[in-house]
Amino acid sequence: MAGPALVELLATVPDPRKPRGRIHPLTAVLSLTALAVLAGAKSLEAIAQFGRDHGVGLAHALGFRRKKTPVKSTLSELFRAIDLDALEAALRAWVVGRLADTGEAIAIDGKTLKGSAHGEVPGVHLLAAYAPAAKAVLAQLRVDAKTNEHKAALQLLGVLPVRGKVVTGDAMFTHRDVAQKVRDGGGDYLLFVKDNQPELRAAIESALHGDADFSPLPAQAEARRRAGGQDGRQGARAAGVPAAAEHDGAERLPGLAGCGAGV
Repeated sequence: MAGPALVELLATVPDPRKPRGRIHPLTAVLSLTALAVLAGAKSLEAIAQFGRDHGVGLAHALGFRRKKTPVKSTLSELFRAIDLDALEAALRAWVVGRLADTGEAIAIDGKTLKGSAHGEVPGVHLLAAYAPAAKAVLAQLRVDAKTNEHKAALQLLGVLPVRGKVVTGDAMFTHRDVAQKVRDGGGDYLLFVKDNQPELRAAIESALHGDADFSPLPAQAEARRRAGGQDGRQGARAAGVPAAAEHDGAERLPGLAGCGAGV
C-alpha cells in the first residue's frame, strides 16, 4: 500500500519565514519545485519558468492563492532559509513509502554534485544512501567543510532503516563506530579494505582465522617467562619499547564475519 502523498509530507516542513508578508504558501512552493524537478528542471530559473509556462490552472491546483507563481529571487531566498533536514525527511518518507521492497543492500557513497562548483567555490559534496534493488536514493545529506564522510555516515545511518539489510561502503567508512552504528540498527555491513590499510587488513585476516593467529601480548609473554623460571628483570627496556601495562588488549570490531565480536 502506498504511503502518504508527497504534498501531505511537504506540508510537515516548517516555514522559516515570518507570518507577515508571506505571499506564497510554503507547501505550494515545494510542490511546484518537486513537480518542476521531476519534469527536468535543474535550476531555480527553470523552476520559476516552469510555473509561468503552466499558468493559473497549475498554480491554483498546487495551492497558490495568486495567479503568479514565485520568481527566481523568491525561490532563492526561501531555499536559503529552509530546514534542509526536515525537507530531506519528507522526501525520504515519500520515496520509502512507495517502494514495495528496497532490497537487502544499501550502498553509502559520497559524490560531488555535478555543476555545483563555481569559480573558486568548491562543489556541493553529498553523501547518499542508495538502494540498488529499488534504484532509488533513500536519503542523502550535505557534507560541508567542517565534517567528513565518516562523520556524515554516522548521521545518515541514524535515519536509515537498516534492520535486516547489508550496508556497503568503501574504505572511507572502515571505522568501528560506523560498523557499530549498523549493528545497533539491526543490520550487517560489508566494507572494503585496501592494501593501503595494512594493519586493518591484517587484523581482519586474523579475526577470520581465530585468536590463535595473534602473537602473545607483552603481559602474557612476561607471565610465560616467569613460569619458565626466567627472571623478568633482565635490564632496562630498549628505547621505544612500551611496558606491558601500556598495551591495550586486542581491539574488536562489532560483528565481524558473523562471529560475534571480531578483531
